[in-house]
Amino acid sequence: MAVADQAVLFRWRDLRKRALSAAILAPGAMLCIWLGELPWTLLIAAAIAVLTYEWVHLCGLRARSLPGLAVPAAVFLAAGAAVAGEYLGAIFALLAGFIMTWALAIALRGRIPRLLPAVLLALGVLAIGIAGLALIWLRGSADAGRANVVFLFVVVWASDIGAYLAGRLLGGPKLAPELSPSKTVAGAVGGLVAAVAAGTAAAAWLAPGVMAAAALLAALLGVATQIGDLLESALKRRVGVKDSGALIPGHGGLLDRLDGLMAAAPVAALVALAHGQDTPLWR
Repeated sequence: MAVADQAVLFRWRDLRKRALSAAILAPGAMLCIWLGELPWTLLIAAAIAVLTYEWVHLCGLRARSLPGLAVPAAVFLAAGAAVAGEYLGAIFALLAGFIMTWALAIALRGRIPRLLPAVLLALGVLAIGIAGLALIWLRGSADAGRANVVFLFVVVWASDIGAYLAGRLLGGPKLAPELSPSKTVAGAVGGLVAAVAAGTAAAAWLAPGVMAAAALLAALLGVATQIGDLLESALKRRVGVKDSGALIPGHGGLLDRLDGLMAAAPVAALVALAHGQDTPLWR
């Protein structure tokens, strides 16, 4: 086999695993969105369990003992309050959990030599918790919840796919080598273009409205998706690992798969909060 052919095969070595994983995970997520609040809430609970486990392990701890245990405990407490409709209580639980986790990590530092900066562990409470609350709240609208969450997922997935394909096909200058050595400017542009195209098409199908507004919103969420991806890459680089876990073939851990969504969901929730939870985001 020629060297050039080998290089092409190496560049696309994970494509098959990625495609198979997406073919399994995407329909399951869409089904839970479509069926209603209960299946969706159960899916969010399962995601929170895995995400907090991965975050704590990235910080060099175990999630079944303190201070690592404080991360899932705080996030699940906040999620429970959100399901009950007590969103102010949920936000208070996240803030209190952040402070308590930080304090516990500082207090126990002498007994845990592998512990990364205490604030990094505590940030997991906010990063995972805020995203979880946003997703529960967005889907909670009987009028627009389904459309808004489907729109959000379509944009995030399109951004990821567009960035992957453009980056692998075009290569070129690195986007932020100090944060992520593999991401390129071409990938960022490709992801943004794909997010806008897919978001506009999804909005036209879900609830036709002002397509310029849908395109602008998709661009905003696409940028947030890429920022989330970069921040998670920076976290992994800080702890010296390639993937957050090995749960999803071709993708690594669940945190690797949902990093963009975790950043985009709060942005979508803020947009919904600004003009009404029961209205499609692009109207």
